[in-house]
Amino acid sequence: MENKEYQFKTNINCGGCVAKVTPFLNEAEGVCHWEVDTTNNDKVLTVKSKGITEEQVIETVQKAGFKIEPLNV
Repeated sequence: MENKEYQFKTNINCGGCVAKVTPFLNEAEGVCHWEVDTTNNDKVLTVKSKGITEEQVIETVQKAGFKIEPLNV
């Protein structure tokens, strides 16, 4: 499966939010790297994928209690 990079608009807006979502994204199979730009108005989550789908990333972040939608770049 090819590596992809996804970007999402989220409401992960502070260090506490990042800490809350960290275990969910770190344990998600197929995520090799992720980061949230909390300084961006859209709170952009970037996920480098090694097999996880865009839909699976969305489900993972929603399980952590956050809003997420694909960012159309």
